[in-house]
Amino acid sequence: MQEWGTDLAKMATVNSATVKYTEFLLATASGKVEGVKGPGKLATPFEKTKVAAYTLGAMSPCMRLYAFLGKEFHALLNANEGNHPYTKWIDNYSSESFQASALQNEDLLDKLSVSLTGEELDIIEKLYHQAMKLEVEFFCAQPLAQPTVVPLIKGHNPAGDRLIIFSDFDLTCTIVDSSAILAEIAIVTAPKSDQNQPENQLGRMSSGELRNTWGLLSKQYTEEYEQCIESFMPSEKVENFNYETLHKALEQLSHFEKRANSRVIESGVLKGINLEDIKKAGERLSLQDGCTTFFQKVVKNENLNANVHVLSYCWCGDLIRASFSSAGLNALNVHANEFSFKESISTGEIIEKVESPIDKVQAFNNTLEKYGTDRKNLSVYIGDSVGDLLCLLEADIGIVIGSSSSLRRVGSQFGVTFIPLYPGLVKKQKEYTEGSSSNWKEKSGILYTVSSWAEVHAFILGW
Repeated sequence: MQEWGTDLAKMATVNSATVKYTEFLLATASGKVEGVKGPGKLATPFEKTKVAAYTLGAMSPCMRLYAFLGKEFHALLNANEGNHPYTKWIDNYSSESFQASALQNEDLLDKLSVSLTGEELDIIEKLYHQAMKLEVEFFCAQPLAQPTVVPLIKGHNPAGDRLIIFSDFDLTCTIVDSSAILAEIAIVTAPKSDQNQPENQLGRMSSGELRNTWGLLSKQYTEEYEQCIESFMPSEKVENFNYETLHKALEQLSHFEKRANSRVIESGVLKGINLEDIKKAGERLSLQDGCTTFFQKVVKNENLNANVHVLSYCWCGDLIRASFSSAGLNALNVHANEFSFKESISTGEIIEKVESPIDKVQAFNNTLEKYGTDRKNLSVYIGDSVGDLLCLLEADIGIVIGSSSSLRRVGSQFGVTFIPLYPGLVKKQKEYTEGSSSNWKEKSGILYTVSSWAEVHAFILGW
């Protein structure tokens, strides 16, 4: 503290976030937790063990978080930054001894928890989450002496700024591809081969025929998709990224996607699906952890002038709308293909709106144009596949979620640079601190990679 030039005599008050965490630890160690006896009533060794386990459960997040941050910061220090003001802090928490201490703490917690009941383990889980919440609040409460690039909405002025967030749907938001969901609905609701179909119902294949047909379509798509990718890949890696060159190459993929959709329509596999079955499937559709929470925070933030658009190849926009509607997200704008219905029964036709990378980027640009220039627009696109590449690169900030090998392979071969979001932001922060602009540039050829929606949430909205 003396090295930092801090006058301890002038520090009259302790940060309230610090007080909250220390009081929480003391209360836990004193047995003042719901369902836990106080220290004066710990009659048996088992009761003492239980309180010790609770206390370790409240301590472990702090230990693990500091061990993690210490290593992350240490890896980012340059050799010439020996005079960094937090060198001692970083060295202490990145040291092998502290890493071992954090692990020892967790090992002991595991051993003490062996004899606990399910209810008691639930208490430890609640204590652990509360401790982590208080730790994050502690860091967020620290005063900042310099402008920062995160969270993205810091300094956002609703009167003069507009944040436009675009997201893909399949495997970006969802855990499984929507085409497989729609095919399964068709197969499950189709008549058995020995059943007579109602006279007023559109002629449908039996469930067995549908399953076989869908299997053949899927196999053909997978094989030809790889062939299509190989057909437009440059023989040598492009050194300098050129958006127009990539756009031209992906036109071939666009033709392929349209042909594949035509085969699906001609096959009749989507004929006879009930709209209500689609909506029910959408409501039950499992989405990636943190996806809906992120969108909920965006649309409900009254101090944020933001709009959310979902751009998807999905054959049926009703499936997307139903999946978000169940989470109270009716305000999301969905751009996707649609089923053609006759009295709520699918005719097997697809109303083609967004079938390809070219369609997708066209929808992206058309949407941005509609917002005009009355405010300063900042666009973010979140996607996971080759079909998202053009939109990712057109956006001010392109975020790649997941680990699609084809996306990385195509992008890298055409000169696109993929940077993990965290070190990318650290680099941008250093540039910003040194006086350069914090503006983001579209078509720069740089995309940021994340492993989860939690990273997206932290980057854009903060804690």
